[in-house]
Amino acid sequence: MTVNSGAGSLALSQDAPVINRYWVPGAAKVMPAGFQQLGGETVTGTFVLSVFTAVLGSLTFGYNIGVINAPQKMIEQDYNSTWMHRYGEHIPAGTLTSLWSLSVAIFSIGGMLSSFCVGFVSEWLGRRKAMLINNLFAFIGGGMMGLSKLCHSFELMIMGRFIIGAYCGLASGLTPMYVGEIAPTSLRGALGTLHQLAIVTGILIAQVLGLEVLLGGEDLWPVLMGITILPTVLQMGLLPFCPESPRFLYIVRCQEVLAKRGLRRLTGKHEVSDMLAEMKEEKRKMEMERKVSILELFRSPLYRQPIIISILLQLSQQLSGINAIFYYSTSIFMKAGVQSPVYATIGAGVVNCAFTVVSLFLIERMGRRTLHMLGLAGMCICAVIMTTALALLESVPWMSYISMLSIFGFVAFFEIGPGPIPWFFVAELFSQGPRPAAMAVAGFSNWTANFIIGMGFQYIADLCGPYVFLIFAALLLFFLIFTFFRVPETRGKTFDQIAANFHHHSAGGMMDMDLDMDLDKPSTELDYLGDDSNN
Repeated sequence: MTVNSGAGSLALSQDAPVINRYWVPGAAKVMPAGFQQLGGETVTGTFVLSVFTAVLGSLTFGYNIGVINAPQKMIEQDYNSTWMHRYGEHIPAGTLTSLWSLSVAIFSIGGMLSSFCVGFVSEWLGRRKAMLINNLFAFIGGGMMGLSKLCHSFELMIMGRFIIGAYCGLASGLTPMYVGEIAPTSLRGALGTLHQLAIVTGILIAQVLGLEVLLGGEDLWPVLMGITILPTVLQMGLLPFCPESPRFLYIVRCQEVLAKRGLRRLTGKHEVSDMLAEMKEEKRKMEMERKVSILELFRSPLYRQPIIISILLQLSQQLSGINAIFYYSTSIFMKAGVQSPVYATIGAGVVNCAFTVVSLFLIERMGRRTLHMLGLAGMCICAVIMTTALALLESVPWMSYISMLSIFGFVAFFEIGPGPIPWFFVAELFSQGPRPAAMAVAGFSNWTANFIIGMGFQYIADLCGPYVFLIFAALLLFFLIFTFFRVPETRGKTFDQIAANFHHHSAGGMMDMDLDMDLDKPSTELDYLGDDSNN
């Protein structure tokens, strides 16, 4: 999942229109101990610690996406033994499928509900304290899952998945929010993608630990489920040493003294008045824009098309079938005739991590729209090949290798396009006023589609057999066509240029003329801010 990943999994690019520049490149020739140069910026140990601590939440998020996959058979056996312990008979097959699907999908319900609270919680408690308190959900959820076997209760497992989902819904918004606010402008693109990289790394760790020789066996799978509390313990121990976001302190709380203190810790500079001046300008620009409600996004002609595009892009991420691979890859590889399906699943996780790193280099060099279409087209082709290989498996045994390669290709193309790209679009289609409401709608759409796949894929796979991925191929083709005809390129454009794209879409020549006339304008809000600050 974006999985991605989830409801606020926003990777803020350097070009993203978020006014937040209060780091100044260090000009000192001699840097104190503990300071390093990265991308032309002076990076302090406090900054590195803060980023590392924040992305532990993303790691936990990814771990809980991948952890449910490998021990599927062991957990189903435990559900059956619990049923026999209570009722003296084997659990009906349909009931077992329902309980298992619910165990997978209820994770998304927790995330869906909590994702709506990210904005409120982060403003009420602050970014750092919100992350600290959110760890309580991980403790409770991880404990319930770890004790479910001992207590002979599949209800504990299902409730634990719901609560850990609530944790992940908040973490998926709080982590990129905090990192984006403390990061220097020149590093924001790369650091923003650390959220996605930590998620896929968490998935891979869960897959490795889920091996039967490690924690995926009959006796140790509860440890595998409960070990999710370890990164939360580490995060709780480190967060008190991390400063609160200076942007939050100054703009939201109006606490200038504390904001200065945080800036000094993050930058290693004593004089931070220039940075505060830039934040003051950002606050002034934000106050000029009225907050927009969710209903207004759909009622106003100005926002209707951008929010529809944002929703469909989120659906293209989740309805692509990627979470069917993550949630059910072991069973898919078993049906494909792979002799060691768990190791093949780990291979898919390695591909996932590798191409996430590749996307870091492509995201700022190629257009968002181009990368998204490339990913959708590649996934569509891989889905068709996968279906053909699975259908011919009985008559052509070597097709198992083709199906495995097609799954690897499917995952690779996902990380090139539909994995990271949709959240870039949400950030760049909306200005400060409507962005919080747009993020809530996009996150809700993402988690809802995640739930539909988690709950329904097993039933559809049993019904359609090897042809199940043709459904995803058709959806991918639809999203590819929609992106080609309706989604604008946003990289390096101002909100004025993007708005002109929507307003004059029906008059192609007029739109081109407007965009050409705007070429001399600054390319993003960051450039506007730079111009203002220089005057």
